[in-house]
Amino acid sequence: MKKSILFGMALVALSACCKQEQTFDYTVDKFYDLEILRYQVPEFDSLSLQQKTLVYHLTEAALHGRDILFDQNGRYNLRIRRALEALYTQYKGDKKSEEFVNFEKYLKRVWFANGIHHHYASDKFQPEFSQEWFVAACAEAGVTYDEAILPVIFDPTVMPKSLSLEGEDLLLASANNYYEGVTQAEAEAYYEAHKDNSAEPLWIGLNSKLVKENGKVVERTYKVGGMYSAALEKVVEHLEKALPFAENEQQRLVIEKMIEFNKTGDLRAFNEYCIAWVKDLDSRVDYVNGFTETYADPLGITGTWESLVNFKDMRATHRCQTISDNAQWFEDNSPTDKKYKKEEVKGVSAKVITAAILAGDCYPATPIGINLPNANWIRKDYGSKSVTIDNITHAYNEAAKGNGFNEEFMISPEVIAMYEKAGACGDLHTDLHECVGHGSGKLMPGVTKDALKEHASTIEEARADLLGLYYMADPKLVELGLLEDEEAYKGFYYQQMMNGLMTQLVRIEPGKDIEESHMRNRQLIALWVFKNAKNNEVEMIERDGKHYLQINDYEGIRHLYGELLREIQRITSEGDYPAAKAMVEEYAVKVDQDLHKEILERYERLNLAPYKGFVNPVYTAHYDAAGNITDVTLDYTEGYIEQHLRYSRDYSFLPDVN
Repeated sequence: MKKSILFGMALVALSACCKQEQTFDYTVDKFYDLEILRYQVPEFDSLSLQQKTLVYHLTEAALHGRDILFDQNGRYNLRIRRALEALYTQYKGDKKSEEFVNFEKYLKRVWFANGIHHHYASDKFQPEFSQEWFVAACAEAGVTYDEAILPVIFDPTVMPKSLSLEGEDLLLASANNYYEGVTQAEAEAYYEAHKDNSAEPLWIGLNSKLVKENGKVVERTYKVGGMYSAALEKVVEHLEKALPFAENEQQRLVIEKMIEFNKTGDLRAFNEYCIAWVKDLDSRVDYVNGFTETYADPLGITGTWESLVNFKDMRATHRCQTISDNAQWFEDNSPTDKKYKKEEVKGVSAKVITAAILAGDCYPATPIGINLPNANWIRKDYGSKSVTIDNITHAYNEAAKGNGFNEEFMISPEVIAMYEKAGACGDLHTDLHECVGHGSGKLMPGVTKDALKEHASTIEEARADLLGLYYMADPKLVELGLLEDEEAYKGFYYQQMMNGLMTQLVRIEPGKDIEESHMRNRQLIALWVFKNAKNNEVEMIERDGKHYLQINDYEGIRHLYGELLREIQRITSEGDYPAAKAMVEEYAVKVDQDLHKEILERYERLNLAPYKGFVNPVYTAHYDAAGNITDVTLDYTEGYIEQHLRYSRDYSFLPDVN
C-alpha cells in the first residue's frame, strides 16, 4: 500500500535529500487548487549505459499505459479528453476570452486528475465555460465529438462522484469504470463465489472489470487480446526491449513475469511476479508496472494502472535498511495484543529511491512512499519491499520554502522552532509507515483481506500511520542513529495532530464530508486522540478569532496513539467490520463546518495550492549507426500543457470505448 503525499509546506517534513543546485526552477504552473512542479533525477548520469538503457525502456513501458487509467476512472474520460484536446489545438478564436481561459483551466484539471473528477475529493469538476460556448467552438473549429459527453461534462447531477463510500449501493453511486450494469450485491456475490481460499490465493478481480452479459455477471480481463489490449501490447513491447538490459537474472525474471501477466491476464503469473520482485534486492534500477492499488474501487478489489521507474539512492538507503534490519524488534515491542503479532517478520526490505518517471496513478500526483505487494500471504511468506521517494520529497520542500503556512497555523514561534527541529522526522515516519507499518501484524485464521470492505483502506492506512507515530517517540530511534534528538518527535506530533484536525481541511469544499481514504485516516487518528484525551493532553484554543492546537502532554499523546493502534490492529486481525464501520463513521468522515470555514479563509489569504503534482523529465535515447543506444539524456524544460499534449499524441492507443 502506498502512503499518499502530504501536500504543502506544513504537510511535508524537511527532507534529508542531498543538496541540489539552487537555480533549478521547481514551479511549472498553478491553477485552481493545484500547483505543478518539476523534480530532478540526481545521479542519473552516474548510472552505467546498461542501467540508463534499462530505465529508458521501462520509462517507455510506463508511459504507454496512460490511457488505461483515464478509462478506469470513467468510461467517458477518453472521449472527453480527446474532444477537449482537439478543441484546444484547433481553436482559432480569441484565446484571451474568459470562456477560453476557463476552458484551458478545465482541460489542465482533467489532465491532472486523469479524468473529470477531482483526484482526491472524487467530486466532478464543474466547468466555468458554458455548454453553448463549447458546442459553438467545436463547430467553428471542425471538432467532432460524441454528444453523450455533454451531460457528463455539464450536468452536475450526472455521474457526480467518481468514488462514493456512502449509500445503499456503492457501485451505482460511483462513476468510475470498474463495474458496468452490476449492482454491489451482485458484485459481492460474484467475488464471494469465486473466492480463492487456498494457501497461495489468487487476487480475483485485480485485473478485470465486472459487466453484465445476457443477465450474467462476467469478468472482462485486462490483458493483451482482452480489455485494454492496444495499450498493453505497447507496454509489453517495451518491457521486452528492456529484458536484454536487466542487471541480473532475478531482475530478468521480474520483467518476464510482468510480460507474462500482461499477455495472459493470469493471476498466477502476477503472484509469481510479486514474489520475484520481492526477492530482487540487488538491482539498483527497479520499477512498478501494472494494476496495483485498489483505493479507487468502491469494493477495494480491482487495481488501478500505475508505474514508477526508479533507482536506488545509495546514500539515503541506510536509513530504511536500519529500520528493516530491526523489523522484528518493532513488531515485538508494539503496543498491540501479542496474539495479533507476527512470530517472525520476513523480508521487509527497504530503500530510498530516486524516481525516474511517474505514470498512471502515480502521475501527476504521486506518493512519497510505497510498500508492496498488497497480498497478505506474500508479505507473510516472502516479505515486502518498501521505498521512500527522496527526490519527490525534496521537490515539495524546495518549492514550499517561505510560504507562511506554519506562521499562520502553528500556535507560537516556539512550536514552529520545535517543528523545524523535527528535521528528518517526516521522512522517518514515511519509512516506518512503509517498512514496518504495513508489514506488521497478522490476520486471524479465516480472516480475508477484504473483510473490512469499503473501510479497509482507511483502517489499513491508519494502522501503518499509527505504528510510525508510536515509534517516533521511542528512544530506540536515537539508539539506532535514526534520530539525533529524543525530543525531535514533538514538533512532528504537533504537525500531525494539526493536520488531521485542521489544516488538511483546505482540500475539501465547504459543506463536504471527507471521502478520500488517506484523509479519513488522518482525521480518524487525530480526532480519536482529541476526543479520548482524559488528562488535557491536547486542546483547541481560540486567540484573536482564530483556533490553534495546543499540546500539553506529548508523552500522553504517544500513549493515546498506542491505545488506538491496539484497537485498530484488533479490528484488522479479526476482520471486525462493524467496529471498523463505527470507528470510521464516528471519527473519520464528518467535518466541523465552522472550523472548516475558518481554515479555508485563513488559507485563502496565503494564496497557496493545497495539491501538488509533477511534470516528468524528458528522456532522449541517442543511437549509433547500428541502432544501439549510446547514451540517454534528460531534459527538464517541458511545460505542463506541452507534456500532456505530447503524451496524448505519442502514447494514446486505446479506442474511445473499451
